[in-house]
Amino acid sequence: MVLAIPLIISGISTPILGAVDTAVIGRIPDPASIGGVAIGAVIFNTLYWLLGFLRVSTSGFTAQAEGANNQTEVLLSFLRPMVLAILFGLIFVLFQKPILAAAFLLLGGGEAVQSYAATYFSIRIWSAPFILASYVIIGWLIGLGKVKLALVTQVVMNVMNIVLDVLFVMGFGMGVEGVALATLIAEISGVSLGMLLIYWKDKEKFSKVDMKLLLEAGTLVKMMKVNRDLFLRTVCLLAMTGIFTSMGASMGEVTLAANAILLQIQYIMAYFFSGFANASSIVVGRAIGGKQYPLYRRAYLLSGQWGLLSAILLALLIFTFGETIVSFFAVNEEVRGMANSLLGWMLLFPLVGFWGLQLEGIFAGATEAKPVRDSIVLALIIFLAVLWFFVPVMQNHGIWLAFILFSFSRSFFLSVFIPRVGKGKF
Repeated sequence: MVLAIPLIISGISTPILGAVDTAVIGRIPDPASIGGVAIGAVIFNTLYWLLGFLRVSTSGFTAQAEGANNQTEVLLSFLRPMVLAILFGLIFVLFQKPILAAAFLLLGGGEAVQSYAATYFSIRIWSAPFILASYVIIGWLIGLGKVKLALVTQVVMNVMNIVLDVLFVMGFGMGVEGVALATLIAEISGVSLGMLLIYWKDKEKFSKVDMKLLLEAGTLVKMMKVNRDLFLRTVCLLAMTGIFTSMGASMGEVTLAANAILLQIQYIMAYFFSGFANASSIVVGRAIGGKQYPLYRRAYLLSGQWGLLSAILLALLIFTFGETIVSFFAVNEEVRGMANSLLGWMLLFPLVGFWGLQLEGIFAGATEAKPVRDSIVLALIIFLAVLWFFVPVMQNHGIWLAFILFSFSRSFFLSVFIPRVGKGKF
């Protein structure tokens, strides 16, 4: 819990940021503006989640190097992915127009929704190199167990975003442009702070690293294999999210807006579980680096126990206060009514999804990404099959049924694969 609590606070600050974006825009009684921000957020989630392996693999490799007390490799675990982060960020900026065109082709949405989304995207895209660099910063700090520094970096960024959101949109009346500008300023400022903190604490160590070791073949091959599998895992996850959003958009702006609100609630719960998962990945990485099986076993058991307790509490929270939470996000009665009618699915999510999210932390610490990839592929197949059979009958409820079964399948298949970690690493 000492590790988990600050990681939970750090983690849930990210979806709360998106939730505030949605809530602030929701003060405007125009479903198209909510939908536009939702589409824009999906585009950035897609871009950044595709590179999510930068955080996950950095955390795992750093924790293992720290467990083995290899300080040179600890520093290289930061520098190698940082080069990739900046490179991909610059590529996103350079190719922003074709990226936006491809996103609209895939996600659809009405003319008004696309106009708002384009405005949001064209402003926020300039922070891409910074936000990808933040993935490496956060992953490295988590791998070292420096969770307070990780917390400071992320919370400063997200609190700044929230304050600027309210100032620009509700104070200056800037609408969607204000939301995007607030995020841009906050992301650049937060990442700059993180880089300064790291350099200030470890500048002497970095100056002594032999940069030739960045290209050491064995470590690079292992890193690229892990990153490849995590990338493919994310492609499947984003395919599910994109299909989910696209099908909701095809049912109208109200449905799109209601689904966007519930997805924000789901993101908050998922990131809450990720706090425990990140804590587990630190301990598991150190256990494997130091060849300590009892420590690995303890991390596995505690992850399950705290995850289950959290799932029950979150389900009770949705059951008791679900409609109150929804009312925070929108003033439009039609959007609010549809979101309330779907709250039952949100009650189920933590109960069926928590174990898969917890196990991903175990696999991340072990730098075993292939089972994570395979479990998501199987869950995606089930998601598509459920959509095919149930959406024509259940409409939007069919989309949510597919989402819940996807979450359950991920938990189930990862449970099947988990024995491989203990056998392979110890």
